[in-house]
Amino acid sequence: MHKRVVVAMSGGVDSSVTAALLKERNYEVIGITMQLWEYTKDAGGCCGVGAIEDARRVANILGIPHYVENFGNVFRKKVIIDFCKEYSLGRTPNPCIRCNQYLKFDALLTKAKEIGADFIATGHYARIRYDNSKKRYIIKKGIDVKKDQSYVLYTMTQEQLAHTLMPLGEFTKRESRAKAKELGLPVADKPDSQEICFISDNSYADFLQGCMPHMINPGPILSKAGKVLGQHKGIMFYTIGQRKGLGISSKAPLYVIAINQRKNAIIVGRREEAYQDEAYADALNYIAIEKLTTPLRTMVKIRYLHPESDAIVAPLNGNMIRIKFKEPQFAVTPGQSVVLYEDDAVIGGGTITGIIADHEQSERRL
Repeated sequence: MHKRVVVAMSGGVDSSVTAALLKERNYEVIGITMQLWEYTKDAGGCCGVGAIEDARRVANILGIPHYVENFGNVFRKKVIIDFCKEYSLGRTPNPCIRCNQYLKFDALLTKAKEIGADFIATGHYARIRYDNSKKRYIIKKGIDVKKDQSYVLYTMTQEQLAHTLMPLGEFTKRESRAKAKELGLPVADKPDSQEICFISDNSYADFLQGCMPHMINPGPILSKAGKVLGQHKGIMFYTIGQRKGLGISSKAPLYVIAINQRKNAIIVGRREEAYQDEAYADALNYIAIEKLTTPLRTMVKIRYLHPESDAIVAPLNGNMIRIKFKEPQFAVTPGQSVVLYEDDAVIGGGTITGIIADHEQSERRL
């Protein structure tokens, strides 16, 4: 009997080629598009009306069943509410990681098991392997270095990894598009989505204003020494490292170097003051190891598109770590994820909770 796999079909080229490859490998393929948010027909995003139509067309060409499942309630609770809350606290979240954690590899996997599927599959450019020496499943980077998506997968559990397939980890993006053209799939040249799916026109400010109008509270923009330089529109509209849109004049460019939610203040400084050599992270999930018990020298990424940096990571109480960077890093941002690597394998990751540096003194002054 062929093994049954549910493919998360977003209507894009990657998930479409994933479905095609698994059918070629004699899996019983079922396509499911996750309806997460309310969209107009022309709206962007990976799960809008247009995406559903594209996924259905591809499924018809491949000769596989296709269904649309509404996960809107879970999406709202786990992604949207968290997104708004984090910004209100002066943090910058990554909703795509939350979506992977709670929707694709939790809610969808649960649904797949309910219909007797052995696996779910996604179009991520990463590789899942079982390491006999570690007795653990591990995530390795995709072979396409520019497209590698291992960073957004660090929350996966061993159970989820055991029941997930990612065939595109062995492909480059160019090869995926070539495969789609070879199969005559109408999405072969469809552009990749570059925006967060639930935010139209990349307008974070408009979304946050609609999400939490009661939380918009203007306050002071301060120098590191505590001097008032201007007024901000609300801390949710700012992020660490931001330079544009501050509305203040200065001889030298100024950047957001800290956000004090308790005092409703934005602290700005010169670019060099936005570099940090240490940080904390919590909510750790480990993949290649069961637990971090001693300090570890490793490579870390503090944002999806940020280059890896050398660091020493030390465990702390309460499932926290302290990260000491070999070279100071620009705009270490609370709310973003830090992911640890050993060569091309993900060790684990967590959420940046704060930075350690001169801001401690400015916090006390405030």
